[in-house]
Amino acid sequence: MTRAVIALGANLGDRASTLAAAADALGQLPHTTLVALSSLYESAAVKPHGVDLSAPEYLNAVALIDTDLSADELLAAIAELEIAFGRVRHERWGDRTLDLDIIVYGSVEQADDHLTLPHPRAHERSFVLVPWLEVDPLAELPRGSVASLAGALAHEVRPYQAEAVN
Repeated sequence: MTRAVIALGANLGDRASTLAAAADALGQLPHTTLVALSSLYESAAVKPHGVDLSAPEYLNAVALIDTDLSADELLAAIAELEIAFGRVRHERWGDRTLDLDIIVYGSVEQADDHLTLPHPRAHERSFVLVPWLEVDPLAELPRGSVASLAGALAHEVRPYQAEAVN
């Protein structure tokens, strides 16, 4: 089994329910076990030009899974999950019902047309680092420890507070 880190995000629809169901679905993939799921965190939408405060905010989490799927098989499986949860790709980094990214896959380093591991922007994304730190305090990336990287960016996210229903 290989330990993989999966980032989950959504900024359309019932974000919290979608992320919970997506985490369950990750654990139901063949030869895969959901090991841990972080708390939920909110963050501003990031578009190719930078932060977009006019777009709906994202809800984010990180899941740790153990899997016998190869990295490419896992990538294909999570793409199918995104579609099953209603993701439509109209624009790069557009609003979405579900976004799943492989952040790391064991110690694999890979860069091809389909997949780059570790994720090339993980080190600069608070919405990945802060929840990842919660479930794996000793995690490392080539650019440093997740703890030190998350500490520098923690101000960009906040713990999710579910709205009270009257």
